Amino acid sequence: MNQTFTVQGMTCGHCERSVTNAIKQIDPEAEVRIDRPQNRVEVHSSQSREKIAAAIREEGYAVAG
Repeated sequence: MNQTFTVQGMTCGHCERSVTNAIKQIDPEAEVRIDRPQNRVEVHSSQSREKIAAAIREEGYAVAG
């Protein structure tokens, strides 16, 4: 299932990798696309929206939408 999140606080490539790795820890098969200028993270995953958002928040980023 495709899901889109607005993630605040991503300022560099390291931030993108941190968010991607957090998602891949709960779903190694997830496809993650990040548009940093738009603060958008698109995820194709079988995991619930809540689990993905929680994984991103645990990395220290604010998640909306």
